[in-house]
Amino acid sequence: MLSRSLFHNKQVFLPLVTGTIGAFAAYQYYSTLITNDTGKTFTDPNDWVDLRLKSSANVGSSSKRLVFQLNEQTDVSGLVTASCLLTKFVTAKGSNVIRPYTPISDNDTKGVIEFIIKKYDGGKMSSHIHDLKPGETLSFKGPIIKWKWEPNQYKSIFLIGGGTGIAPLYQLIHEIAKNPEDKTKVNLYYGSVDSNDVLLRTELDQIVAEHKDQITVEYFLDKAPPNWSGRTGFIDKDFLSEKLPAPSKDSKVFICGPPGLYKAISGPKTSPTDQGEVTGILADLGYTKEHVFKF
Repeated sequence: MLSRSLFHNKQVFLPLVTGTIGAFAAYQYYSTLITNDTGKTFTDPNDWVDLRLKSSANVGSSSKRLVFQLNEQTDVSGLVTASCLLTKFVTAKGSNVIRPYTPISDNDTKGVIEFIIKKYDGGKMSSHIHDLKPGETLSFKGPIIKWKWEPNQYKSIFLIGGGTGIAPLYQLIHEIAKNPEDKTKVNLYYGSVDSNDVLLRTELDQIVAEHKDQITVEYFLDKAPPNWSGRTGFIDKDFLSEKLPAPSKDSKVFICGPPGLYKAISGPKTSPTDQGEVTGILADLGYTKEHVFKF
C-alpha cells in the first residue's frame, strides 16, 4: 500500500466553505498550488496528465516497480517531499477509478517518475496498473502535499512502516540523506511478511551505510528464514517503549502501512482530511496527535 487514502496536513490544506442558508455546507480541500514553472510535469494539482509506462518489474510477492515517462526528458516531476499523486482510469462501464500513490524516485530525477505498487485482491486500480504494458498510459494528477518537510524540522524522527507503506517514509529518508545541511536523526522500523517483501532494502541499506551516525533501520519479519539477522514478529509495545523517546517538540513519529498497523500502533485517521486522535501503543506511551503524523 503506497497509500489507500487521501492525505491531510494542516500546513498545506485549507477549507473553503460555500453553501446556501439553511441548506448545505460544502468543504473543499486543496493542496498548495505549484507555480507553472517550465521543466515540471506536474504544475497544477487540478490537471490530469497522461504518462506513458516505460518499464515494470516484479518486486516482492505481489508488487511491481513501475517507471513512467514524464512529459519531457528534461522535466522533473514538480513534487516535493512528502507528496503523492492521484491516478485514474475509466472502467468499461464508464466509471472513474481514482487512487493515490506515492512515488519513490528523487524529486530531481529528470524524465521519469517511479513507483512501487502492490496488487490487492479485488483492487481495481492496482490490478489495472499491474496489467499495464510498456507504452500504455495512465492518468495522474497532483501533487498532493502530505507533509511539507523542511530541513531540521525536528532533532529526530521515528518512522514506523509496513509493506508498501514504506514509500512516503522512504521519501523522507532520501530527502534528509541527500541534504548535508539536514542533521535530523532518522530511525526507521519497517515490518514485512517475509524477506521477499522487504521493499527498497538495497536503497535503504546503502543510505544507512553512508549515514551510520544519522540514520538507522530495523527490519521486522512475520515469517523469518533461519539466517535472518533482523527482528522477528510485529513492531510491538515492548520494542517501541524501548526505542521511542518521551513525546516532545523535538521529535515526531510518522506512520504508514496497512490497516492492522495503524490499529495497533496509532489508530486510524478519522477521515482522509482528519488525522483523528492517537490510540493504540503510541497513546499508551503518552503520544498525542501533536507528536504523530499518519500518512
